[in-house]
Amino acid sequence: MPGGRLTQHERQQISLGLADDLAYAEIARRLDRPTSTITREVMRNGGPGAYRADLAQRATERRTHQRKPAAPRGTGAPAPAHGRDPDAVHEYEEAFITILMQSGLPRMAASVLTCLYTSDAGSLTAAELVQRLQVSPASVSKAVALLENVGLVRREVEAGRRERYSADNDAWYQSMIAAARSNAELAEAARRGVNVFGRDTPAGNRLQNMARFVDFVAESIARAAEQARDILSTMPTTNAAATSSPTSNDDER
Repeated sequence: MPGGRLTQHERQQISLGLADDLAYAEIARRLDRPTSTITREVMRNGGPGAYRADLAQRATERRTHQRKPAAPRGTGAPAPAHGRDPDAVHEYEEAFITILMQSGLPRMAASVLTCLYTSDAGSLTAAELVQRLQVSPASVSKAVALLENVGLVRREVEAGRRERYSADNDAWYQSMIAAARSNAELAEAARRGVNVFGRDTPAGNRLQNMARFVDFVAESIARAAEQARDILSTMPTTNAAATSSPTSNDDER
């Protein structure tokens, strides 16, 4: 019987087993692990209804990192600016990435977005993201495309056709509006179903209630997003990036 920590592959198998409604004992048998190991793994990572293999793996990595002495930062990650504690910065970034993953973002997209939000300049090039994350250009490109598609990242082309990516204050507004638009489309689909199944039938009534609920939520999200943007746009902000060149990021993060 294998010992040691669960691997990422094993966690993926646990996730698939839970999706198939398998008992913990059956999942344990297939992995040749004690049932107690599977039970403990699932319960400490959200339970059977919320277990995600990638988040469970990341939580384990974070716990392992916290127990070990801090390792020296690699050449890919510049020392934090303004006298910040590098260990505290790293711990915060890891926690922020995990929260973004819990909201549904893939690991690489969450890492890219975290880099952009924790960069004092507020923007990074593809090459800078590759250096900071120590990943391939293709991985960064795919993550940026996803973030841009949901309105969380803005792409700009500089002289020499070099691309720079930023996540400014308007990103979350655009994301909320996109979510409201998606909910409105869902409500419209439910209303079409009412006509198909009949307003006075159980299915039609269920779809009608769904449309009303989703309509209310979509309108509330859009209204709150508009109000928040109007209020925050009139509040004074500090612009730390103005004191440094956006193309000189070696002293950040």
